Amino acid sequence: MSKTIPIFYACDNNFFKYTVVSLASMIANASPRHQYEVHILHTDITPENQAIAKRLETKQFTVTFDDVTEYLHSIKDKMPIRDYYSKTTYYRLFIADMFPEIKKTIYIDSDTIVQGNIAELYDHNISDYAVGACHEQAMVQENVYGTYVEKCIGIDRNSFFNAGVLLINCEYFRENKVLGQFMELLGFYNFRVTQDEDYLNVICRDKVLFLHQKWNTEVFGDIFVPLEEACVIHYIMVAKPWHFHDCHWGDIFWKYAEQTEVYGDLKEILDTYTDEQRAEDMASCDRLAQLAIEETNRPDTYVARVKEKVREERMRVLEKIEQYEREGRFDEDVEDDPPGRQIRPGEVDYLRKKPISRVNRRIAYNMAKHFLDKILKEKKMIVKDIIGAEHFAELESGAMITCNHFNAFDSFAMQMAYEKADVKGRALFRIIREGNYTSFPGFYGYLMRNYNTLPLSSNAKVMQEFMRATSLLLQKGHFILIYPEQSMWWNYRKPKPLQKGGYYIAARNNVPVLPCFITMEDSDLIGEDGFPIQEYTIHVCTPIYPDPEKTVKENTAMMMEKNAEIWKDIYETTYGIPLSYTTEQK
Repeated sequence: MSKTIPIFYACDNNFFKYTVVSLASMIANASPRHQYEVHILHTDITPENQAIAKRLETKQFTVTFDDVTEYLHSIKDKMPIRDYYSKTTYYRLFIADMFPEIKKTIYIDSDTIVQGNIAELYDHNISDYAVGACHEQAMVQENVYGTYVEKCIGIDRNSFFNAGVLLINCEYFRENKVLGQFMELLGFYNFRVTQDEDYLNVICRDKVLFLHQKWNTEVFGDIFVPLEEACVIHYIMVAKPWHFHDCHWGDIFWKYAEQTEVYGDLKEILDTYTDEQRAEDMASCDRLAQLAIEETNRPDTYVARVKEKVREERMRVLEKIEQYEREGRFDEDVEDDPPGRQIRPGEVDYLRKKPISRVNRRIAYNMAKHFLDKILKEKKMIVKDIIGAEHFAELESGAMITCNHFNAFDSFAMQMAYEKADVKGRALFRIIREGNYTSFPGFYGYLMRNYNTLPLSSNAKVMQEFMRATSLLLQKGHFILIYPEQSMWWNYRKPKPLQKGGYYIAARNNVPVLPCFITMEDSDLIGEDGFPIQEYTIHVCTPIYPDPEKTVKENTAMMMEKNAEIWKDIYETTYGIPLSYTTEQK
């Protein structure tokens, strides 16, 4: 079925002629089965030049020139650094907000040749990502740049993408206010090496679908994609065929340039470009490398500033925890979750009946296992001991597993306890919040939606689906993890007052509650937030069974009370202090 594919360039009047060549190559190799809407963002392209591009139009391709002057004027008061909003390289950040009807689009630099079918690039599924992009070869191959991105920006050189060819999830950009994040970053730190690319990598970190390098084959260093397989050739940095006669793969550029009206102008640029100018180009590469070294050696790198900011934010969180404890607001989070939408009836396949749900679960399991291995190896999470894992195996039925909530990684710790018990044929599911299911993008979002999660909902019909699913899972002997404190307080060691929901589910289904409590102690390692990384001990306790002589309401209250007593005993025994709250002192 035919579909319309939106594609964006951004250039000024001087760079326009290279856009024409890139566009001509794209049109020549695109599938005729689709429609293509090409937008060229600009502020100064003359009507004469616009007419040249318009004459490239076909039945499949339309070309529209979008003057962004008015839009730039509308946001100028929000831009903290005036020099930036006039640079065409930043226009790609405006696309999602300027075109609210577009869900996904391609952005491509003008210094490219498109040898492949651009529709195949568009077909990649990036619904769980901010962008689809290729690895930046300058960072991968040149140590000076790799060191820069790792030490100054805090991104692994093998996880840094080139921003010249992007598949953009415009819905993600709008929902997560990426343009606002960019404006905030402009005021926070001035990236000077690759500028727009640096900002985009910071904003989209961990939310990138890395594509095959054939979609952005950079003419740089060792080129690992054969010419015949390179769908997009990207003449980065000073590797420009219109400046150097011996530019690698320059003949491909000229092949398409000859088919355009700008060919004569391009040949004149090449013929009149002097050796002095070429020497200056090469010298600019040396200066850029030197700038990367200088930025790396700054005492106040972006990484350093972020660490200080994170520490300040953690201090505010700790102050808020003290405030909430004084005020008795135990069921309220001290850190804001991202805003999320309401789950629609039928949206969640709670029981994983659909084949695609089962496939996604297997993928998510492997992703989670790899992630857990990684954070354990890097000591971002330390599990010192697991006590009482055998209580999992003692359960002859399904059970509600309860745990205190103090860290985004504590569910991984509980997964370790469950796996240590080696319970065959009985899975561990997790109850999560609605916003966690609907609002998280990328890697974490994929896990939230696919790795044995049972999202709550503000929709009554969805909650009926939730209750039916939890009942069936418990009847089949599976385990369901719930955080009955309801709120997450960072590194809060005390057990908080419990909410009855999980105990009601257990009582209603006549299954036990397995109380678990995680204690912690400071390790010798300091985390990125400037605080000691915690060493966790997971206490898996004796199950609490419902009393067959009691009603559901009575069992709910009884199991919740016993759970609170068990947690209190573990806290006081482990830390050697009585459990008390500042609320009681008020």
